[in-house]
Amino acid sequence: METRTWNTEGLSTSLLGFGAMRLPMTENGSIDRVEATAMLGEAYANGVTYFDTAYTYHNGESEPFLGSFLKQLKRESYQLATKLPQWLVHTLDDAKRLFSEQLERLQHDYFDFYLIHSIDKEAYVRMVDLGVVSYLEEEQKNGRIKHLGFSFHSIYEDFEYIAASRTWDFCQLQYNYLDTEEQAGDKGYELSTKLGIPVIVMEPIKGGSLANLPPDLEARLNELNTGASSASYALRWVADHPNVKVILSGMSTRQQVRENLETFNSPKPLTEVERSTLDAIGQTMRDRVGNGCTGCKYCMPCPFGVDIPGNFALWNKARMFDSYEVVRSQWENPKESDKRPLSCTECGQCVPLCPQHINIPEDLKLVQSELEGKRLQKLS
Repeated sequence: METRTWNTEGLSTSLLGFGAMRLPMTENGSIDRVEATAMLGEAYANGVTYFDTAYTYHNGESEPFLGSFLKQLKRESYQLATKLPQWLVHTLDDAKRLFSEQLERLQHDYFDFYLIHSIDKEAYVRMVDLGVVSYLEEEQKNGRIKHLGFSFHSIYEDFEYIAASRTWDFCQLQYNYLDTEEQAGDKGYELSTKLGIPVIVMEPIKGGSLANLPPDLEARLNELNTGASSASYALRWVADHPNVKVILSGMSTRQQVRENLETFNSPKPLTEVERSTLDAIGQTMRDRVGNGCTGCKYCMPCPFGVDIPGNFALWNKARMFDSYEVVRSQWENPKESDKRPLSCTECGQCVPLCPQHINIPEDLKLVQSELEGKRLQKLS
């Protein structure tokens, strides 16, 4: 198993980390404990030392399940990471209660890595103002947190503010060869490196999307190596970044575990041809988008309830992957129907607010026409 050395003296982690967010499920919706235990055991036996969970994963079942598994192992042989659900924190007492509950659920005395979960600038400022960040710093001094960091899904400007606000032990970013210009992206990775903040990467295969490329793009990879999967290329692209210390994979099957182990147990740096091919594939997919919406949400809230950036995200994703299936469940979700483009009255309030100068009402019409057209095709 390829490992990465950290700035902290004596700290080394497996480059592949096991994310306990997409564990196999039983028919009743709970974790399939027999299968999940076998998967975790196989990963650990083959050198995986980093295990990641969160308070809300699997409706709260992930933490106690993972804790029970890890308690069977020598404590110094692995690293445990979990996250504070900041959206459930309204007072400092909430944070203290949740932290104590997590220690109990995971049956551990300390966390190797503890993250403030999914923060943007607004959430981070709230955590500072409530005294939560100071409280976590105290827990770190007391030894119940070894490394303190945050996970991030917002825009680069928010990341820049948070990263520079204090000395972080690490950060966790969504990063892959397609999302180089999304969220923190390349600029976030480069800033982290400049500031000396080690990076843990989530969504290296973009939720599995980069394992199922459009046929024309899959063919480009097959020309390089017909025996290598598109998923392995995506993982190797992330691994090519030296400041990435852990690459998380939310594995759901033993086959996924074994494929990932094969990739990381025989590390192969990308060749120049492979790197340029992946960069070209990423650019081709980005060029297919319908518009340049960055998800900044300056256009929100819409007075009529339209989720403007959400609709554009679905449209752009369907175009990038040349597939309606990648957005089907979200587009057809009845709970979201009032947020779809049909609710737009073309009032125009959003147009001058868009820094990308998108004609939002007109593009919403295109979203409705294209995605609804694909939905109807599936029915016919």
